[in-house]
Amino acid sequence: MNSMIKRGALLSLSVLMTMPLAACMNQGGKDNETPRTLRIGTMSYSPNDEWFRQRFTELYEFANKNITIEMVPLMDESMMYGPPKEGEKQKSPMEMMKEKMTGPNPPDVVMVNFEQMPELIENNLLKQLDPMITKDKFDTSDYVPAVIEGIKKAGDGKIFALAPLFSSSALVYNKKLFDEAGVNHPTDKMTWDQVFDLARRVAKGEGKDRKYGFTFSTYNGGDNNYYSSQIYSAPLQLKMFDDAGEKMTVDSDQWEKVWKTLQGLQTEKLTPEPVDQEKMRQAMMSGNPEEYMPYQGDDFLSSKVAMAVINYHQIEQIANAMKHSQNMKNFTPFDWDVVTLPVHPEEPNVGGNIYMEGLMGVNSNAQNPDDAWDFIKFVNGEDWARLKSGGQGSLVARQKYIKPKDGAEFNIKAFTTLLPVSNPDNSKLYTEKPYIGQVAQIGQMKFQEVVSGKLQVREALKQWQTEGDAMLQKLKENPNAPIDMGTGK
Repeated sequence: MNSMIKRGALLSLSVLMTMPLAACMNQGGKDNETPRTLRIGTMSYSPNDEWFRQRFTELYEFANKNITIEMVPLMDESMMYGPPKEGEKQKSPMEMMKEKMTGPNPPDVVMVNFEQMPELIENNLLKQLDPMITKDKFDTSDYVPAVIEGIKKAGDGKIFALAPLFSSSALVYNKKLFDEAGVNHPTDKMTWDQVFDLARRVAKGEGKDRKYGFTFSTYNGGDNNYYSSQIYSAPLQLKMFDDAGEKMTVDSDQWEKVWKTLQGLQTEKLTPEPVDQEKMRQAMMSGNPEEYMPYQGDDFLSSKVAMAVINYHQIEQIANAMKHSQNMKNFTPFDWDVVTLPVHPEEPNVGGNIYMEGLMGVNSNAQNPDDAWDFIKFVNGEDWARLKSGGQGSLVARQKYIKPKDGAEFNIKAFTTLLPVSNPDNSKLYTEKPYIGQVAQIGQMKFQEVVSGKLQVREALKQWQTEGDAMLQKLKENPNAPIDMGTGK
């Protein structure tokens, strides 16, 4: 009898918990009886995208039992299997998306990448949401600037899509190292030059006792500086090659300035050198607790570096390390906090590495536009944000429900303030020339020669320009043929 009572109580509790969610779907005279199908186009290759369903649609389906969700893959399965055969032309993701959105049975809702929005808007393929937002008095004032202002920027001041989740990066810093050096802590929206100057002032020591000032990545497992540093250059809109992918554009004053700055970080020993992986492995395998240091693969948690660029999902690891420090030998906890990523004077409100998750709009050719908007409104509403705010790795877009977990105290607004970088969608070019990314590998090799002192910056850029032009010419003649980096053929 007791078990029956418990089951009954649990059932009642479950019903009470879901009543507010369902109730919010029964307002405004909405038809909740007539069976209908809502077609949602996703970036998946599968018509049964379980991850997307669990992430975004399950709550809506529970609250709207008359609505059947049908997934529409916007990508062709052939994209999964690498470049096309020689002589065979493959459609770009944008071309595939446009075909699906204008086809005979188009999706009502489409999930898009931020970079794709301008072209879709320009081609009138997304409905403007502002009239519906106004009509339904849907409040967007609580959205974080990183999301809503970024979306408006892509739509020339108008809203054509909404994203309920996002992830971003910030600058984490070790308060203890700053206090020991007698240097003021970093602040929000410092310029990159100001941060690099702080790095110079806080760096000290030599050899294994060296305390570094800054790193683009806490992971010290290899040559991460060249690629990680793109978060520095991204807001400057530097291009490796022209829009046609036929001519390199790296032999320029702007590229030279960026490379000299990055070179200085390494030659001045402001950023850590790659760790000896074999030595680290031997220390871990030795069984000698004196040789092994917790988090020795993490330059920030090992207190080797004063400032580091991190993604939001790393916050949990940092907080847990400090919380459980008493259980770890050879680990000393320290006070820390975060500020926004540094900015360039040319773009004082723009920071790199902001990813909008679940960015969705209403297809202009939707057969069921009302339910499409209702769904977008639902997953971007307060109830959805409240229920999803405890997730890991991503932040909800509504500021009210963004709070540090487990009592951790830090400047969480550092992750929500800066606007995303508006990079163009190059998917068509990379589809037409699948191996065009190889020109970046030339740049990496030339940069290493600069750091090692074998080349001056401008000479390295000129060589990259010349060798890259030769590679782009070969790709123009045969777009689908890989190029041997050793021979250039």
